[in-house]
Amino acid sequence: MEIFYKLFQGFSTLALSEPAIAFTRIGLIFLGLLLVYLGRKGILEPLLMIPMGLGMATINASIIFLPGGTAQGNLFVDPLVTDINQLLDILQINFLQPIYTYMFSNGLIACFIFMGIGSMIDIGYILQRPFSSMLLALFAELGTFATLPIAMAMGLDLKESASISMVGGADGPMVLYTSLVLSKHLFVPITVVAYLYLGLTYGGYPYLIRLLVPKRLRAIKVEHTKPAKPVSQGMKLGLAVILCVILCFLFPVASPLFFSLFIGIAIRESGLTHIQNFIEGPLLYGSTFLLGILLGILCEAHLLLNPKILVLLVLGIIALFISGVGGIIGGYVMFFIKKGNFNPAIGIAGVSCVPSTAKVVQKEVSKVNPNAIVLPEALGANIMGVITTAIITGLFVTLIPLIK
Repeated sequence: MEIFYKLFQGFSTLALSEPAIAFTRIGLIFLGLLLVYLGRKGILEPLLMIPMGLGMATINASIIFLPGGTAQGNLFVDPLVTDINQLLDILQINFLQPIYTYMFSNGLIACFIFMGIGSMIDIGYILQRPFSSMLLALFAELGTFATLPIAMAMGLDLKESASISMVGGADGPMVLYTSLVLSKHLFVPITVVAYLYLGLTYGGYPYLIRLLVPKRLRAIKVEHTKPAKPVSQGMKLGLAVILCVILCFLFPVASPLFFSLFIGIAIRESGLTHIQNFIEGPLLYGSTFLLGILLGILCEAHLLLNPKILVLLVLGIIALFISGVGGIIGGYVMFFIKKGNFNPAIGIAGVSCVPSTAKVVQKEVSKVNPNAIVLPEALGANIMGVITTAIITGLFVTLIPLIK
């Protein structure tokens, strides 16, 4: 057996480590394999979950002993290195360290993904239905604000609470950016929790819709007395430019996110097809793929045994659940404002997981009434949800550091 352990150090470190570490490693390996399976089946986003799951399983299997008998927990990156001289050495050893240091830990991947999202969304849906889009997006941020005091009551400080509360916006780049600015010591576990839970918008929100919206209301087909006015590309471009400048004036700290989102929209509406294809194709998919790999290899047992992790896991679920409920409450408010000519299920699309929540709404409505097309209204709320989440990010990273 001794020879076996010397030859196969992954098993050796598992056998000789503390029970908590050993069981956590085994659990994370099986969780990683489960994520690969769920990604392959399309239950979770495959582009993100397959590399994340395989990375998670790999990093927890590949712990070795270094000369001197110390265990090396991560052969791919060192997420906590701060000394410049040490970093220069590590950049030449850990093969994913350059990507982590120059793209992940400074928020560049988040900005690239946000740029890709901007190039894919059509803000014309907002201009066609501005009131309902804004109202639903505001209600769907309920989890972001309600989770903040809950997190503080559970022992987190204000900055940590704001970072995990952003999970309620269901927008991964926003969570990454907020935690990077406000809680750098926790941004790895918070980001991992956020992206793990974003899959719940696929799997969990349909049940929430069925629970809170009865079939007869889910079957409502929205009747428009007037057809939606067409919105020119010039108007969309003008709105994107004006919003970008105004928001950067208000919240300069979050200007990288605002710029990334609106430059994507501007490229789309300027007719620069080749650049748009690059941004929403290789740039977005490549960044998402690398993000999945990095999130996976950061799920190492030693790093995730922080006692705050369980609190973060609970708060992430709470934030997404309250935001979903808030969005449906907003749908009921619109239902009464429109005197019954509105489908309350649309409200959950205000949770800004583009375009997942909008697709979930249309799918659930179609099951009850195949003739009811609510996707335009859902996309309006969905896209406004992205902008609203970006604004809340700006508020948090600007104002919270000023509160003592």
